[in-house]
Amino acid sequence: MSRNTTVRSDLILLITAVIWGFAFVAQRMGMEHIGPFLFNGIRFALGALTLVLFLKVKAIYDEKTLGRYNGKKESRNDQLTADRRPPTADPVPRTANRGLPTVYGVLLGLILFTGASFQQVGIVYTTAGNAGFITGLYVILVPLLGIFSGHKASWNLWAGALLALAGLYFLSITKGFEMSPGDLLVLVSAIFWAIHVLYTGWLSPRTSAIRLAITQFAVCSALSLLSAFIFESNSFEGIYHAAWPILYGGILSVGIAYTLQIVGQKKALPSHAAIIMSLETVFAVIGGVLILSETMNERKWIGCLLMLLGMVMAQISVGSRQSAASSQN
Repeated sequence: MSRNTTVRSDLILLITAVIWGFAFVAQRMGMEHIGPFLFNGIRFALGALTLVLFLKVKAIYDEKTLGRYNGKKESRNDQLTADRRPPTADPVPRTANRGLPTVYGVLLGLILFTGASFQQVGIVYTTAGNAGFITGLYVILVPLLGIFSGHKASWNLWAGALLALAGLYFLSITKGFEMSPGDLLVLVSAIFWAIHVLYTGWLSPRTSAIRLAITQFAVCSALSLLSAFIFESNSFEGIYHAAWPILYGGILSVGIAYTLQIVGQKKALPSHAAIIMSLETVFAVIGGVLILSETMNERKWIGCLLMLLGMVMAQISVGSRQSAASSQN
């Protein structure tokens, strides 16, 4: 892998981390005008539509590329018969059962809806910085939960988990050993994000990743809108005032950033990707301080630092194992 390719992939992942980090600010701002379920319902609908548009553009590009390829072949070999021409490209991998992506997508959508709901409701009662760092704990929870699937945990993981736990104490636990309701809800959401990552990792080789994402986003959106109709009282005026946070959270955070992550991780070194993606939490704090004027005392800064070190340490160990495994295949 060339240095330019590595740098390009790292830059794409860094842009992804910036978008996701500042998305916590958008989510916090949106709560000033509408309820958390409605916010999630609209933004995940926008995310699904963005990916649908991406698939359409990709299909047109593939068709034009194939047409140019066929034209060149025919000009070189006028006697080439129809049955010997290159087959039509299929941008979506074929699966044994075309119905499976829908079933998998619905199950993923249920997990996504649960995690997103806990997170969005929790953000109402905490800061964007706290929400970003606590959500980032999923990078440690993923390999920890993987133990139940027979995966071994290295000392890096346990050390990272202890550092993150200490950081969570400084960030969220008061001197009276109490945790704010918002931080607790976001912590619960991190568990579901970890489950979502594990389930997605198992499903990815079995179906089209983008089509799977579209289905789960659509399911999450439908369930969120239904919950908003039942539990919330919103207005069109509120949606209007929350338009920019919704657009950012839907098009940039859900649609574009997800696509950038797929593109960036294709050729990025696992260790690089682990560190860069962990910076999402840092950008959440930066966005909260600069845009929302959130305050960070010394205790919280120590907590953020410990959590970041823990997340990076845990992910480097996972990335190293993945890199070694890929080199053996």
